Amino acid sequence: MADLENDEIEEIEDPIVVMTDEEGNEYYYREELIIPVGEKRFAILVSIDVEDDGCDCSSCGGGCGCEDEEESDVFIARIDTDENGEETYIDPTDEEFEAVRQAYEELMEEDDEAE
Repeated sequence: MADLENDEIEEIEDPIVVMTDEEGNEYYYREELIIPVGEKRFAILVSIDVEDDGCDCSSCGGGCGCEDEEESDVFIARIDTDENGEETYIDPTDEEFEAVRQAYEELMEEDDEAE
């Protein structure tokens, strides 16, 4: 997997979340949507395909439809604040995940009805 350059990260308008696996590999996600559920906030995180970042299409910048070729990884993460006031992304509990999934589906239904 190619490394994202700092200038490439800055071109993406949504907040960027970097996840690191057990082997130290970094994966980049954009924060697509924040869904409040109760007193907590949850982020819908969509993977950034590093190989498509240089593309000039409209879906990722310019219109060739390259994002439609492969499905993106999507994660739901609870947004917490650490002792330094920094936002951290935590795996939700099963109950939280279901509540966020249901809230997301309701949002999508409202959007469909508004169109």
